[in-house]
Amino acid sequence: MSGMNMAPKRKEIYKYEAPWTLYSMNWSVRPDKRFRLAIGSFVEEYNNKVQIVSLDEDSAEFSAKSTFDHPYPTTKIMWIPDSKGNLPDLLATSGDYLRIWKAGEPETRLECLLNNNKNSDFCAPLTSFDWNEVEVNLIGTSSIDTTCTIWGLETGQVIGRVGGTNCVSGHVKTQLIAHDKEVYDIAFSRAGGGRDMFASVGADGSVRMFDLRHLEHSTIIYEDPQHRPLLRLAWNRQDPSYLATISVDSSEVVILDVRVPCTPVARLSNHRACVNGIAWAPHSSCHICTAGDDHQALIWDIQQMPRAIEDPILAYTAAEGEINQIQWGATQPDWIAICYNRSLEILRV
Repeated sequence: MSGMNMAPKRKEIYKYEAPWTLYSMNWSVRPDKRFRLAIGSFVEEYNNKVQIVSLDEDSAEFSAKSTFDHPYPTTKIMWIPDSKGNLPDLLATSGDYLRIWKAGEPETRLECLLNNNKNSDFCAPLTSFDWNEVEVNLIGTSSIDTTCTIWGLETGQVIGRVGGTNCVSGHVKTQLIAHDKEVYDIAFSRAGGGRDMFASVGADGSVRMFDLRHLEHSTIIYEDPQHRPLLRLAWNRQDPSYLATISVDSSEVVILDVRVPCTPVARLSNHRACVNGIAWAPHSSCHICTAGDDHQALIWDIQQMPRAIEDPILAYTAAEGEINQIQWGATQPDWIAICYNRSLEILRV
């Protein structure tokens, strides 16, 4: 055995089986919580769950650190984009309302519930939201009532809580009618300092771009030729000129260049069933991962745009179900997380 390296080889895939079907999922970006994710259940009733899980790198097993109740399935979960770990350990969820939670083990507690319709018990469900990376006190939500709302958060740095007072509050900074129909997704752009620009997609089949400093008009970046609803959008994390979007029941991902509106610069069309998730690499401007109902997660190199991109450079085809969620770890570019059925998997790329 001399000369052989007997160090244990690190696994390429780690898997966690949840007690329920999974829908939403997000990586924590805190430096002291390397392999920590939040996952949300998809149960077709009022009572749903959110769980915080973390990988023990020594035992190579995931374990649940905290589980809490959530009304309705979460349409999105996101940790505070605090890669230095200086701010309170918060996560946000959208569903009937936007909720901000303070993560703890084992108890995660609700910090605040943000409802912008104060005059009524009725609320229009939130389809998605995005937490601004540059100004972490800004969160944008999208809703089926055709609006996007930008929230201002205040996080008081409470040292030693007294009497259970919550240290997070929020208010509506602005609300705007963003589309002619339901809005399905919203994402802040890193362009121009990363604070003021965001885009949204919706049931009217358009991608629209907004600037918080000039909300009186928006720019239509793209319209689906068949006017099919657009479900998701994702900005390139290194080059703010590019974004990706997917339309309902489509096996194709459309890549757009905001400098050349209305004409896709690339179409990624190797999936054999509808695409559910898109995630750009955190560390590279030319890599994007897509996942869908064909049980596949594909990684593409789009460097040769505008020449056609025929095939992905990597394909993961071992998922045992339709992949409905994909996230590329912002602080861990070697890892991609996917969800299908009751399974969370993280894959080394």
